[in-house]
Amino acid sequence: MAAPAACRRSGEDLTFPPMPQPARRPARTPTRRAAPSRSATPTDGAEPRLDHVSKAYHELRRIIVWGQLPPGARVSERTIADRLELSRTPVRSALHRLEQEGFVTAVGTGRERRLIVSPLTVEDGLEVFTIVGHLEGLAARTAAELPSPRRKALAARLRSVNNELARQSSKKHNANRFFELDIEFHSLYVEGVVGPRVLTLHQAIKPQSERYIRLYVSVLLDQIATSVREHEKITAAIARGDADAAQNAVETNWRNAADRLAEIIMELGERGSWHA
Repeated sequence: MAAPAACRRSGEDLTFPPMPQPARRPARTPTRRAAPSRSATPTDGAEPRLDHVSKAYHELRRIIVWGQLPPGARVSERTIADRLELSRTPVRSALHRLEQEGFVTAVGTGRERRLIVSPLTVEDGLEVFTIVGHLEGLAARTAAELPSPRRKALAARLRSVNNELARQSSKKHNANRFFELDIEFHSLYVEGVVGPRVLTLHQAIKPQSERYIRLYVSVLLDQIATSVREHEKITAAIARGDADAAQNAVETNWRNAADRLAEIIMELGERGSWHA
């Protein structure tokens, strides 16, 4: 899929508005120093700036995960700023964060240095899937240690989603629905279950696995029945409160998914490993 063309807005100033100035106070007597105005504080301009960085980060991550910026595509700070109708400052901050998380990567040095969307390769895919597997394994262990009523309610929701996933095996062309159900299944035993540290790590790395799944999902559809069986083992272990089995079942599911992905990539070729 080709990268979307930039939609530049000519003649428009994309810089941030000036910081608000403190309001003038009436003159005071010489014997008393005027108190500093509190109508404007150093944080007055911080909130909009943080909002702009957040907007740029989430929008860029979304279009990378969905493949609208394909693997290996050059990332132009100016083009993105124009497209998002933001100044280059928040875009630069968002790109720095995305580079730290592995969504974009730098190639070249000095004046030749530039950012590209990180390629999808066998080595990178195996690393991402392994990390996600370990994090979700910890989540499944935590879920299996929940009090019985909550644990069984969770297992019922997992089984319901997995049953719907099984019904998709006869609908070979509904790739988006398969993807949505698979994401929902795994998120059920993570969100609202794990602590904030594991959740933060999971939210940073999981979308990177989604890049691979979205791109190769049409091929992975042939493996729905296998995924359903592996999901059932996860569900059963959580339902009976077997923490070791739950963790192992999740890690096995992701390890097998990594193996399947590697076979597909080697057959179809790595995406973005060649760039101009």
